[in-house]
Amino acid sequence: MKLTNFELAFLLGRLLLGLNFLLHGLVRIPKLTVFRAGIVKEFAAAPLPPGLVSAYATALPFVEGGIGLLLVLGLFTRPALVAAMLVIMSLLVGSSLLEKWNLVGDQMLYGLFIITLVLHLQRNRLCLDPLSAPGPG
Repeated sequence: MKLTNFELAFLLGRLLLGLNFLLHGLVRIPKLTVFRAGIVKEFAAAPLPPGLVSAYATALPFVEGGIGLLLVLGLFTRPALVAAMLVIMSLLVGSSLLEKWNLVGDQMLYGLFIITLVLHLQRNRLCLDPLSAPGPG
């Protein structure tokens, strides 16, 4: 299959974002207890209940890993991009509460990257999305 430049660009972008999310999850899961404790400590002064912060920190690596795997495979790409944006939005809220504006800027760039992929979803090739499409009638 010969890909147009636009299709190749989308594929590379999808793989890049997918690997980013997948590796965020994979490196955090083995050290989940330490990761969670660090996040809870960082948010101690934030106006969020510690239990909520702990639950979020526990779930985040698994969510990131799942989104990343879906994007790498190109399976449920559109919902995976929406989920990725929701994760970035939640991270942006946390960074804003901590007044870590440099991280907010980074998260805005992630958001723009995701928006660009969503705008070009019709160029998604070399993916498993056709397998997840509902059959006729």
